[in-house]
Amino acid sequence: MSRSVYLVAACFALAGCASAPLVPFSSDGPPLVMMPAAQAGISDGRGRFREIACAVLETHREDQPNYEPCEQALSRVGEEGGATGEPVNLDDSRQNLVAALVPGIGWECFRHWLDWEERFKSEATQFGYRNFIFEVDGLSGTAHNARMIRDEIMARREGLGDRKLVLLGYSKGAPDILEAIVDYPEIRPWVAAVVSVAGSVGGSPLAYDFDEGDLDLLQHVPDSTCSSGDGEGVSSLHPAVRQKWLAENPLPESIPYYSVVTFPQEDQISDILRGSYRKLATIDPRNDSQVLFYDQVIPGSTLVAYLNADHWAVAVPVAESHPFIGKHFVDQNAYPWRAIFESILRFVEEDLEKKEAGNG
Repeated sequence: MSRSVYLVAACFALAGCASAPLVPFSSDGPPLVMMPAAQAGISDGRGRFREIACAVLETHREDQPNYEPCEQALSRVGEEGGATGEPVNLDDSRQNLVAALVPGIGWECFRHWLDWEERFKSEATQFGYRNFIFEVDGLSGTAHNARMIRDEIMARREGLGDRKLVLLGYSKGAPDILEAIVDYPEIRPWVAAVVSVAGSVGGSPLAYDFDEGDLDLLQHVPDSTCSSGDGEGVSSLHPAVRQKWLAENPLPESIPYYSVVTFPQEDQISDILRGSYRKLATIDPRNDSQVLFYDQVIPGSTLVAYLNADHWAVAVPVAESHPFIGKHFVDQNAYPWRAIFESILRFVEEDLEKKEAGNG
């Protein structure tokens, strides 16, 4: 096996090398409680999303790789609310929305090695969504990337015209987006919705066992173009940092928020991620190998889905680009991410239409 394959595997495995205790004792940060989602102001849209996802998955049964029936692709957690029984619109987007993805930590380092951008763009284009991926620093902190998001939206204003953005934040991309919309109110008129996809909204306890030097290893991924950033990529994901930020920064109520949570069965965790999964399992086994399930939810959002996918499978399709690594290391990476992203966008568009009509 080539040196580059070993290096990439080592980058994926970093989080599994942590030492106990995973979360250090601290009395800093805001008081926290854990309660049922309904009592925390979270709306349940999972029933309707399941209806949409089942329709989309079956429509693409023959023409997309990694097909799974929706019962396999989605995890059931308790009773699902929000089912309507209404027909699912599978025509082109009706609201001229633009899907804009903010990727996760390290993305800038992996982007050429994964060769994923064109797949995301072509998938969204097929059903009428213009789209783009934000240029953010792969190894910088949330405040730095929030400014980059602001600058790119402002630069694209004329090209957007009357189109609005559905901001999709994958992993660290979610807190990057949240900081941008709080700190830079001038971008809000162009934002139709914010969606967390496996977002590290509340941070990740794994961040306590990293330092920026560990993250710098990602600069040596083949074809990497990332730099060390501002030195705050890891620290900005400390749970104490994220929870303090959430406590001190109420989200603007003018924007609707949606949360898509990765909640895999244990056998759906790729081999390379099992070490980090087990580390997080000392806190709660309901994790995707990088983030606990309840830390992925935006306050006051609509809970869209629990996905039966680990953190990488939902948005980092390693196995498609690199079958050897997929077979031997990232062995649970085959997931119908295309159909799931389409379902997310269709769900959000339908919900926005209902809100406009006064039914949401």
